Amino acid sequence: PQRTSFHRSHTLGFRNGYAFSQLPREGVGGETIFPNLLSQDQLDDLCTKGPTLTYGPAKKSPPPPFMPSYVAFDKQVDKFDAYFQEEVRTSAEEHYRIRQVGIYYYLEDDSMCVIEPVVKNSGLIQGKLMRRHRVPKNDQGDYYHWKDLNLATNITMYGRTYRLVDCDSFTKVFMESQGIVLNPPEQMVSDPYTEQRRMPVQKPIVPAGPDPLWQFLTYDTKVLRFYAIWDDTNHPFGDQHRCIIHYFLADDTVEVREVYSRNDGRDPFPVLMKRQRLPKTLAEKKMGFPSCVLEISNEEVLEWYSPRDFAIGKTITLLGRTFLIYDCDKFTQNFYREKYGITDFQPLEITEKPFEKVPQVIPPHNGFGVPEDSIQNCLRLIPKRPQKDVIKMLENNLKVLRYQAALESPVPEDRNRRFILSYFLSDDTISIYEPPIRNSGIPGGKYLKRTRVAKPGSTPEDPIYFQPSDFTIGSTVEVFGHRFVITDADEYVLNYLERNAESFPATTLQSLRDHFRPRKAVKDTVNNDIPKKDLDDLIEEVQKELKLRHSYLDTRKFHEAFHHCDKDGSGIVDKGKFLDLCDRLEVPTSTILLKKV
Repeated sequence: PQRTSFHRSHTLGFRNGYAFSQLPREGVGGETIFPNLLSQDQLDDLCTKGPTLTYGPAKKSPPPPFMPSYVAFDKQVDKFDAYFQEEVRTSAEEHYRIRQVGIYYYLEDDSMCVIEPVVKNSGLIQGKLMRRHRVPKNDQGDYYHWKDLNLATNITMYGRTYRLVDCDSFTKVFMESQGIVLNPPEQMVSDPYTEQRRMPVQKPIVPAGPDPLWQFLTYDTKVLRFYAIWDDTNHPFGDQHRCIIHYFLADDTVEVREVYSRNDGRDPFPVLMKRQRLPKTLAEKKMGFPSCVLEISNEEVLEWYSPRDFAIGKTITLLGRTFLIYDCDKFTQNFYREKYGITDFQPLEITEKPFEKVPQVIPPHNGFGVPEDSIQNCLRLIPKRPQKDVIKMLENNLKVLRYQAALESPVPEDRNRRFILSYFLSDDTISIYEPPIRNSGIPGGKYLKRTRVAKPGSTPEDPIYFQPSDFTIGSTVEVFGHRFVITDADEYVLNYLERNAESFPATTLQSLRDHFRPRKAVKDTVNNDIPKKDLDDLIEEVQKELKLRHSYLDTRKFHEAFHHCDKDGSGIVDKGKFLDLCDRLEVPTSTILLKKV
């Protein structure tokens, strides 16, 4: 405490431009320095603090870089082998089921998942039973950690308890590195029902008899062929079916194939009865035993069909169908000759029952369309259009027979109505047209479109249509409830009937001749008395006078007036009526011309 001088001796200097250091000659404050009097701690302090005094504090090494857990534990997974017990309530053979699973713990984010290996044809929903996520441990919000997992322990996740029995090598190394001591592993528990299924099935005791292997090696590819007939005519739509019965000697099975002929109307199924063993005698069934079973076992059959049961002329019943064997092939004959000593193989003659043709009943016509078109639905599955007489259509094309008819009606207004009835020879159709008359109150026009008309009294099943022979002068024609009286006809009708007189009755032709005879007589008289040149000159003279006296004349009114006077349609008007009509119509002609006309 009494020291007042604290200076240090000079140890650093420069010489010739270079820095140099030297040991201090004296201590602090001029004290004498004795050599090798420093303690070891002081020497250590000089060693450590000397550079610090000279160069400053030493640089510290940087700390190791921070590494997150998802990088440090990337792709590091702990795997535990475990199992859980599942209750089975729907099976009488097992009450519980052991399901082996794998529990995976992902260290990077502390998530877990449960995966069950998929077993083929197990009938269970396997694979990922629990998706990867953090699994809650309790109701306080804690989650399962890898520290909670150990062998020979139980963990409960979502109400299902898993027993951890073993783990892989990586999990063991990781747990030991973290200071966790693993319990000894346990043996994996297997499912008892699966082990029961893996046990070999006890084969039934076969009674003493021929060796199946020897029978197969001896009679392989050797088949007995019988030709039989199955008579099914006692059933509706039944028939006699020709079949082939194959008996396979290798395993005593029977197959039945049906023989199809061309255009027999049957679907060509390859096999009528598939290859199988057929029972001949069945055991008596109990009263409570179901009558329908899927398969027939050996306990239910007393005797199976064998080659002794098949022979020509025998009737056998196979699965409810009765077959009559009438022939067999050469190999079958040799087999029965060598084994059973049978030598009679005379085939039976099968006579087919005559086919009774059921008469086709045509239903009555329903009124829609024409019967010829509707009946096609009864004759064919896919109806076709009724065929037309093309030759008749070509020969009688544009040939029309026209008649004038009056309507027979109690209504007074209908008595003076006149109609033109046209008969088309190409297709025997009829159309009716009413010429319009002014101020009559009846519009006129088409009265009946072109169609075939049946005679009254004919049935819809067998209709009889009108023919040209039915149209005579004065005859009544009933068309769909309307009665028309034929009053006149064209001269073409008479000419056509005379050219084809052999095709029509004499009464029809005579009726038309009687009708046209007065008109022909008048025409002949006019042509004989008055020369044609004088008649043409008279017509020309009258026409000139009419043009001079009047600029317009209503010729239609003239036609209507003269036709009204000619009530019988003869075409003849006497002189008095003619002059009265001219006066009434105010024809501006001279008296001389009128008399000439």
